[in-house]
Amino acid sequence: MKRNWTKAAVVVALAAGVTSAIAADYGDLGKLEYESSCILCHGKDLKGGPTAKFFLKAMPPDLTQLSSKNAGVFPYERVYGVIDGRQDVASHGTREMPIWGKAYQFKGSECNADPYASEAYARGRISALVDYVHRMQTR
Repeated sequence: MKRNWTKAAVVVALAAGVTSAIAADYGDLGKLEYESSCILCHGKDLKGGPTAKFFLKAMPPDLTQLSSKNAGVFPYERVYGVIDGRQDVASHGTREMPIWGKAYQFKGSECNADPYASEAYARGRISALVDYVHRMQTR
């Protein structure tokens, strides 16, 4: 019995080490997604990119103020839904922001023919991005 616990502890330690090594190689996935998909419109500081005024009808929101504009609570579901964009809300009018859910799902399907895997890929990328925006909130 003790040998099984020792083996389990070794496996957990190795898995933690591998996960840490992967994270060190790839860095912050949410930040990487932000820098590759969002920075042009929302800027490096998440407060609105300088180029956005040239090609958008309205300036994008200051993403560092989402919690403060929502009684101090980060609106996770709302941010996730806006990024995902696959579920339209007619009352919100036209949409200038890309529908990243479809883009991520397509990117996931290029790597894997399984539709469930491509959906998991899309959800993982969106969740990482939402987590990054959450961590960047001003207090």
